[in-house]
Amino acid sequence: MTTVATDQARKASPGRRRDGLGNHVARIVGALQVQVLRDPPRPEAVSALARLRRGIGRDPGFDYTLESYLWVPDELLGRRPANDAEAADTEHAVHDSITLYALHQQSRREPMHVDGQGLGQAIARLVHAVDGPDGVRRRFAALGTASSYPEGIYHLRSLVTMLREHQIPLDYGLLADDLRLLRQPAKRATVQAIWGREFFRSRPADTSEESPA
Repeated sequence: MTTVATDQARKASPGRRRDGLGNHVARIVGALQVQVLRDPPRPEAVSALARLRRGIGRDPGFDYTLESYLWVPDELLGRRPANDAEAADTEHAVHDSITLYALHQQSRREPMHVDGQGLGQAIARLVHAVDGPDGVRRRFAALGTASSYPEGIYHLRSLVTMLREHQIPLDYGLLADDLRLLRQPAKRATVQAIWGREFFRSRPADTSEESPA
């Protein structure tokens, strides 16, 4: 990784910084993205994206051949469940963020992982890019009130599909950090509120003086 890329890997949305887990995911996604966007794309990377997409919504460990993309270093694993029948929160966060990236990058020739763009910021851009923003707002509101982690991933998948259609990137390292906290019921509302603040603070300047409907 170049010096510039290393510096970027430490950045995130204004006021937020990626944790160690987020930097780990950003390195993996960044390396995969370089291979996918080569001209021509590296076949192994294209194949990995397809297999990763099949993992959306599944439990970590579903495909042994994806270990190099979905593994979590011991020092980042955090609380380890008592037995291997249950995945750790960090394993879920890595699995879901990277498989969602694979969906986001599908058929796109532009980088869909970009350092520094939080989820709320990306959705704010999406609202102003689509013809019918109410649908985006409803999906984002559903994510913001999701009462379980699987429900959140369900709504997030829908939003990522829309981001892909409009070529709007996301920081997948930062998303991994957010998903790790989203796994914890006591911290779920905190993460949802952060996404909401990012969204509201990312309004274009020409709408800043509008009164709320």
